[in-house]
Amino acid sequence: MHRLFVALRPPPEIRDALADVMDDVPGARWQDDDQLHVTVRFIGAVDRPVAEDVAAALAGVHAPALDVTLSGVGQFGQRGRSDALWAGIAPHEPLAALHRKVDQALVRVGLEPERRAYLPHLTVARLSRGLHVGPEVDAWLARNAGLTSPTFTFNHLVLYESHLGRSGASYEPIARWPLA
Repeated sequence: MHRLFVALRPPPEIRDALADVMDDVPGARWQDDDQLHVTVRFIGAVDRPVAEDVAAALAGVHAPALDVTLSGVGQFGQRGRSDALWAGIAPHEPLAALHRKVDQALVRVGLEPERRAYLPHLTVARLSRGLHVGPEVDAWLARNAGLTSPTFTFNHLVLYESHLGRSGASYEPIARWPLA
């Protein structure tokens, strides 16, 4: 089985800027440079024939290159616990439009449509077992609330395979297509 997702990879200068905010939260597992991406659509575990259909469907997705900026930070979690810290991306609508195109292409090859609301973001840290939202997380969110960047461009759509291991996930690019 192949555990797949579709993503956009930020340029090196943006990944460097994100590395600068990765600190001061005990229990955080900060993302490595090669883990930084904006997920367009999570696919999950599929067998090889489906993976090949997915790649063929994605090759048919036509969308413009996306000019965006980093825009603030946030957290995912529930009931007073955080699971992840993230950096936002703006504007949302061009990314949401790409998400819809990718989702429609994947539905045409037999995958279930995405049911969750789409929020474009770059996960910068995973938090151990739903770390309580405490002063360190609150301070990190406050310190980085105004995170911005110069405009940058996403030029390629990338199909990744995720490999889970003891030290977390590693991501292998399987195919990429230009956005034009």
